[in-house]
Parts: sequence; structure tokens; C-alpha cells
Amino acid sequence: MPSEAVREFDTLIGKVVAQGNRWRMLEHFKGYFGASGSSSSESWAESDLNSFMSQTAENAPLFIEAFYEGCEALRGDDGIAVPDVGRMNRILKEHGVGYEIRPPELVAVGFHEPISVPERYQSLDEQAQDIVQQSLQQSEKLLAEGHPRQAVQEILWLMESVVTAFKGLSAGNSTIEEKYFNKIAQELRAKKKGQTIEQVLTWLTTLHGYLSSPTGGGVRHGVDLKSGITINADEGRLYCNLIRSYVTFLMAEHYRMSRGT
Repeated sequence: MPSEAVREFDTLIGKVVAQGNRWRMLEHFKGYFGASGSSSSESWAESDLNSFMSQTAENAPLFIEAFYEGCEALRGDDGIAVPDVGRMNRILKEHGVGYEIRPPELVAVGFHEPISVPERYQSLDEQAQDIVQQSLQQSEKLLAEGHPRQAVQEILWLMESVVTAFKGLSAGNSTIEEKYFNKIAQELRAKKKGQTIEQVLTWLTTLHGYLSSPTGGGVRHGVDLKSGITINADEGRLYCNLIRSYVTFLMAEHYRMSRGT
């Protein structure tokens, strides 16, 4: 997210929280931007919210989703006015963010370069390095050739593979013992309570479930031919960029855990 756009959304939050119990409403938005637990004072709540907004701004779709859902949850509360979608989209357009809110969807607009990822991950051996890079390249090739569903399927497989790399790593006083994607994600969330990775894994498993479902992306269990959807090029780019950002974050976390930090 461009810093100017982040500031405009922060200004809108300031106008919203001024309409009610300011501390409570700051905590409300904090939760949508990935925080857990309450701050010790109103001023700390504001500072903590700014920190979480800055972190989330590294991934534009997640930032937009957090702001939109935080506002929607307040819409209809007596005496509370929140920005409408038109206002949000004007900010996104003015700053060239590349996304547009079309409830209930967030749509990628225009051409998007893939989110960059490291050429090497420090905690992986050579064979694993090759697997990661080949999968990323294959996904990008499929997108360029006009095969968004196959591109998402390839990078979803990579995300599952990266999560399984956590098996055997130390997490506090115990090690990760599960073998499969959903179980490892669940175990990691339980052992990383209150940390960013807990929220990231929640988002990740939600996205994984949607894309796997026959009435969602249909990339794992087939698509429901009567009520399912097909992934178009813009959606394919959105999902691939989301998953690339998750992979990058998870591998950085894998490196930290492998070093015991």
C-alpha cells in the first residue's frame, strides 16, 4: 500500500472512532488489522493500531480487507457513520493501489507485477530451494499463458509444501509433530498465540479452504458445475500474489524458528 493511501485510511479511522467510545473503537479496528488482546490505555491503543496498520500495509489486499470489514462491522450502529465503498475506492484509485472493492469481492484492476520473493531461502537445502523456485516460475508462466486456475493450483501446492517444512521444528518447549497442511497450521497457531504468524495462518487457511472448495476456487476438489465459479485472469493474479506473500513470510518465520529465535 502506498504510504499516502495508508495515511488517508488512517484519517478515516480517526473520524470514525471520534464518534463513539474512542478507546473501544480503536481496539475494534486493531482486531481487524491482526492484533490480539487489548492495549493498556487509549494512547497505546492508537499507537498499536498504527503499528499493525503499517505491518498489514505490506500486503495491499489484506490491508483493504481489514479496513473494509472493520467499517462494515460498525455499519448500522446508532450514531456511527462509516465511509462507504465509493470513498474507499476513490482512495485506492487516486493512489494507484491496483484494487477495487466490489462487495463481496476485492478485484484486481490493471496489470500487476508478481510480488517479489527471495531467490534463496536461508533455512532450505538445495533440493528444497529448487522446488520452491520451479513452482514459483511455473505459476508465473501459467498466468502469462492465460491459465489462471492452473497457476493458482500450482502456487497453492507450493504453499502447502512450505507449511509442511515446519514439521520437526521447535516451537517453545515442544516441536511441531503433525504431518499435513491443515494439522500443521492448526498446531502452529496454537503454539504461536498472540504472534503475527497466528493471524497469518488464520488468513492462509481461510484462503486455502475457499480455493479448495467446489463452490470457491475449485482448484483442489473440482468445481461445482452448477453453482461454482471459474477463476479469471485478475483473480488468478490476486490469489497468486497473496500466496506468494504468505510463502515469503512463512519462509522468513521458518528461518527464525530453525535458528531458535
